[in-house]
Amino acid sequence: MNEQAVNTEVAEMITPFILQNGLELVDVECKREGSSWYLRIFIDKQGGVQLDDCEKVSGYIGTELDESGIIPHQYFLEVSSPGIERPLKKPEDFVRFSGSPIKLRTTTKIEGSRNYQGVISDYVDDMVVLETEGGRSIKIPYHLIKKAKLKSDL
Repeated sequence: MNEQAVNTEVAEMITPFILQNGLELVDVECKREGSSWYLRIFIDKQGGVQLDDCEKVSGYIGTELDESGIIPHQYFLEVSSPGIERPLKKPEDFVRFSGSPIKLRTTTKIEGSRNYQGVISDYVDDMVVLETEGGRSIKIPYHLIKKAKLKSDL
């Protein structure tokens, strides 16, 4: 099973537990680094994630994954908050963080570039409206966003 399929299966398996505990599943990342495999689960909640939130999710995930056999090899499990520069993965993230500075990369060039920094001013009609440092407003179709994350230093 490839990494993306594992990410999807793990997310589907743990989402009900995450929601039941008042948390948000931000991202699932299963990848090989050197000779070791890592499964990273990023969670968030209003007011911030606490250590006991991570421990609770880690205990649940460890047990469920061992029983499911989704990951057929040894791996290191890490559960944490996404941090101050959290990734924006869903349309709801762009709505929630309207007014926040972000950095994003698109899959294809838009107005001559694939890399943008600015402040989210709106999310409408599946488009992120970004106010750039030069005061320019650019509309970026959501389906063209390859990677986006909050920025703390804009």
